[in-house]
Amino acid sequence: MTGTELLMNITPQESRVALVENGILTELHLERSRRRGLVGSIYKGTVCRVLPGMDAAFVDIGLDRTAFLHASDVAPVEREELCNNGEAPRRNESISQLLREGQELLVQVIKDPLGTKGARLTTYVTVPSRHLVLMPNQSNIGISTRIEDDTIRSGLRENMETLRAELAPEHGFIVRTAAELADRGALRNDVLFLKKLWDTLKENAANCAAGQEIHADLPLVLRILRDMVGVELERIRIDSRETWQRVCEFAERYIPELNDRIEHYPGERPIFELFNVEEEIQRALERKVELKSGGYLIFDQTEAMTTVDINTGGFVGHRNLEETIFKTNLEAAQAIGRQLRLRNLGGIIIIDFIDMQDDEHKRQVIRALDRALERDHAKCQICDVSPLGLVEMTRKRTRESLEHLLCEPCPTCGGRGYLKSAETVCYELFREILREARQYDARELRVLASQSVIDLLLDEESSSLAELQEFVGVPIRFQVETLYQQEQFDVVFI
Repeated sequence: MTGTELLMNITPQESRVALVENGILTELHLERSRRRGLVGSIYKGTVCRVLPGMDAAFVDIGLDRTAFLHASDVAPVEREELCNNGEAPRRNESISQLLREGQELLVQVIKDPLGTKGARLTTYVTVPSRHLVLMPNQSNIGISTRIEDDTIRSGLRENMETLRAELAPEHGFIVRTAAELADRGALRNDVLFLKKLWDTLKENAANCAAGQEIHADLPLVLRILRDMVGVELERIRIDSRETWQRVCEFAERYIPELNDRIEHYPGERPIFELFNVEEEIQRALERKVELKSGGYLIFDQTEAMTTVDINTGGFVGHRNLEETIFKTNLEAAQAIGRQLRLRNLGGIIIIDFIDMQDDEHKRQVIRALDRALERDHAKCQICDVSPLGLVEMTRKRTRESLEHLLCEPCPTCGGRGYLKSAETVCYELFREILREARQYDARELRVLASQSVIDLLLDEESSSLAELQEFVGVPIRFQVETLYQQEQFDVVFI
């Protein structure tokens, strides 16, 4: 496979979309029918708690957990509703001045619930189309920074200012990257479509109760096509005929240039298996990422941040140690850019490159990382190499990572990634027997534990066990509990 392709695997329970560049999986998006992503959805919410100390409020939008709204995400409309003293609304009001408990307001999800945190909200509601983003009740025109040609930017701004004045003077718009080659007619159609959609949303909001969804974003397969701006797609393969027809109809209306590239895949062999996507997904869930040179990366994801450690592994190089380290770090920078997109890692990311002495090498590694992130749709910001050789960066996080979407914490270790050794559990058991024997009189003690712990007790720790039994003066019997994890045990008095 060469070029850039989208592979869509559709089942009634789940939709998966893989972006494959030159035969390598670089992005994976999935949506399950039981748990659709909420980003972009608009709700009528009720402020249920105002938190002055956090300068934020909790808002009930009908989900299991209340959502979070910070004062900085309260739009001017809400500010003006509460500023009735004739003064212009200020940007530094506290949350208590902006919102009150029981107040109803229109909110939009900007971050899905992540871990134990509820969804993040804003009242700066936006509604996207193919070429534009509508910003209700605002007055500015924005142009995507990815449109770099000044002449094109000026022409788009001029067209949009005219269309706005003519059709929607009460709203603002952002011109998306996809509009770079759009003519005035296409922009006009989008303005009319968005204005009509917003009027419908307002009417629905006025007639529904709080805690209800007013508007949901497009389903995954259509949303990906709409948002896949700046990507030259050679082919889009879909393994569901029904979805293929739906995508063709959507493309005919909004993205006609993609029509001849959309194909239905009728093969018996699963499409993700045919193009090795399933294998790549499994690798993306592992901590260790092998590099072609023999080096490797270690990814550790915590709630606060993600750390990436680079090791030379079996790479010995051909010249000297500094050159070996430099080549490993260069290869690692490229691999990290791909892995961050594939694993959808966000928030604070700390990269521990192997220490380099040459300042020029450090600059080249940072440039390589920067280039690797150029195709990333999420906003990234990279800092320089610290004195400790660490690179701090951030990547915008709006959805759960691939690991959190596909996995759950291990029930045995509780997500720690390790267990107490059988030896440690044996010594804990000895202490428990001593403690219990001092408190209670018993004719016999029975120890219930896992197979590995009891095997160790009766083998390597048999002499210690005999000393303990002589000390407490009570017979000790053992019983293997097959359902017990290695850390579990019970001491029963008979």
